Amino acid sequence: MRRTLIGIVTGDKCAKSRRVEVARQYRHPKYGKIVRDRTVCHVHDEENQSKSGDEVEIAECRPRSKLKRWELVRIVKAASRMEVVAAEASAAESAASA
Repeated sequence: MRRTLIGIVTGDKCAKSRRVEVARQYRHPKYGKIVRDRTVCHVHDEENQSKSGDEVEIAECRPRSKLKRWELVRIVKAASRMEVVAAEASAAESAASA
């Protein structure tokens, strides 16, 4: 059994490679507050089928490069292109104001 995770594609600029963020929540051991955390996984996508904003399932695999240790299993939910454009615009505005 290979470990599988579900995350959101945040980077699709490289050929056959994707950057996927896997979000998780846990309770802080001392203070009890709910903490949000994310893990960035570099994923091998052989057919370049996933795009930025898609929700994908990834699985562990053998090391394919310095960073890539995961491969794309399937696209769970494809993002509409309007949502992706709006998210990128808001990220650019927040970066410019900071």
